[in-house]
Amino acid sequence: MIRTEGVTDVTEETFEAEVLESALPVLVQFTAEWCGPCRQLAPVLGAIARQEADRIRIVQLDVDREPGITVRYGVLATPTLMVFRAGEPVRSIVGARPKRKLLKELEDVLAPAGPTEPHRP
Repeated sequence: MIRTEGVTDVTEETFEAEVLESALPVLVQFTAEWCGPCRQLAPVLGAIARQEADRIRIVQLDVDREPGITVRYGVLATPTLMVFRAGEPVRSIVGARPKRKLLKELEDVLAPAGPTEPHRP
């Protein structure tokens, strides 16, 4: 598994607690040791994990070691980034991206939930 500071490894045993039951949205990187673009994406995800720690968690799942979850969510390519909110997948992104582009694609996921305007009577 590609080790990245700020990015947690998940398995079949930890997926429910770490991803599906998380209070924050979770970005899951479906990755593999042999995946070149996954290696390119690792520092980008590490930087986002540190920068946005209060708004999103980032985890990685090895597709070769955890084929059950990979098949369950229809992942056919690596890297696939899947965002889960309240236990449900809400976004899927395939392929590596630079940090700026990935943050742009995640803007709505990173936005605070609920009304953005204060309630005025």
